[in-house]
Amino acid sequence: MGVKDRVRHSMIGRSFFRAPDRKTTRDVAAGHWANFFLHIYPVKMRREQIRFRYSWYLGAISTVLYGSLILSGIYLMFFYVPSPANAYGDIVALETEVAFGQYIRNVHRWSAHLMVLAVSFHMARVFYRGAYKSPREFNWVIGVVLLVLTLLLSFTGYLLPWDQLAYWAVVVGTAMAAWVPLIGDQVSTILLGGPTVGAATLLRFYVLHVAVLPALLVLVLSVHLWRWRKDSMLDVERSEP
Repeated sequence: MGVKDRVRHSMIGRSFFRAPDRKTTRDVAAGHWANFFLHIYPVKMRREQIRFRYSWYLGAISTVLYGSLILSGIYLMFFYVPSPANAYGDIVALETEVAFGQYIRNVHRWSAHLMVLAVSFHMARVFYRGAYKSPREFNWVIGVVLLVLTLLLSFTGYLLPWDQLAYWAVVVGTAMAAWVPLIGDQVSTILLGGPTVGAATLLRFYVLHVAVLPALLVLVLSVHLWRWRKDSMLDVERSEP
């Protein structure tokens, strides 16, 4: 028995490695299901499903960009106060006085733009390939929800610099939301927090941008990946004789 096997079969090793040695196909599957980071993926997939031209890796690219947004956004939160008296000054200070501030803000901004493009292209590719059809209808709906959340994240972050461009863009956007049938007035009131864009609007956009929408996106993305795993397993089962 080698050193690796002795460590694996020791008391400490068994506490870390819960799955059996990967000797058979069943052992490989058991190890896959026992791993927290691997269990969301299918045990078996068709070879063409992991090639670049199958999906262009647009889903993975979108997830990586979202991770970049989270990391860069956490850094920016240390130097930003969501109030009309401080917001614009904090952005200026961030770009001129904070170490790597302008770089991190540009990373955050370009990651947001690229994520919108990547998610949109991902949805378009799924649609034109007909991958939304049975048995994937539910996951297609989840994907549409993810696209809406991505656009809302982009929109709520637009007001945070509190400059003229952001101010009037939000005025136009919330006015458009008021025309939504049945719930338009309620949506506009929730976003504005009052009759016009003001301190309450900035605070609500900030809370939505850094807490509510990111949490919802992570939750929905988890369901999306879980459903993708189940749908991939259906493909494998159908392909087997």
